[in-house]
Amino acid sequence: MQTKRATRTLKEKQRQEREELILQVTEDVLRAKGYHETSIDEIATRVGVAKGTIYLHFPSKEDLVVAIFSRDIQRFLQGVDEAIALQTSNRARLEAVLYFLYSGFSKRAQLLYAMYNNADLRKLFTEKGSKLYDLWEEFAVRISMLLDAGKVSGEFDDTIPTCVMQSAFLSLLSPRSYERVLLSGQINAEELVQYLAHIYFGGIATHCERRAIP
Repeated sequence: MQTKRATRTLKEKQRQEREELILQVTEDVLRAKGYHETSIDEIATRVGVAKGTIYLHFPSKEDLVVAIFSRDIQRFLQGVDEAIALQTSNRARLEAVLYFLYSGFSKRAQLLYAMYNNADLRKLFTEKGSKLYDLWEEFAVRISMLLDAGKVSGEFDDTIPTCVMQSAFLSLLSPRSYERVLLSGQINAEELVQYLAHIYFGGIATHCERRAIP
């Protein structure tokens, strides 16, 4: 009995590892070629398995794409929560979100941003009954709550509508927009975040806080 259980556990582990490899390879192809040019044939070739093996894990390319975004947005939200938890002011919490995106999570952030702005992917997630947009909206609500809290604490200008502040902040969450700057080698990701934070928070800060911004 123990031998059968051990064998089953080993097979489950191997299946999970293969599934994770499939997801990783698909993510690489998606980032390089985009959704429409990504094919199961290429994914299977890169993974080193038959095309049918991919379908054993994921019934279609669409299901595979949904699985990637589901995994990544969960990791994204977890990382954001951990980054925020270490800070004591609302500005510092929002800055922590930027640092998180532009450091370890930058490549996945590009995919998440593409998801949020690609009409075809929106349609796909809706057809698949995915909850991804609910999760993304949950993140957007967290940003609004931090901005509202910053208004109450006197950090942010309460004459600026929160929806405007939120939209401006979300527009910063695309590392691809600044990829050319980073690749030039003139500044690194940490320096870029410092400049973006200076511009953004300088604009929404109260007059008192604005004078204190370095």
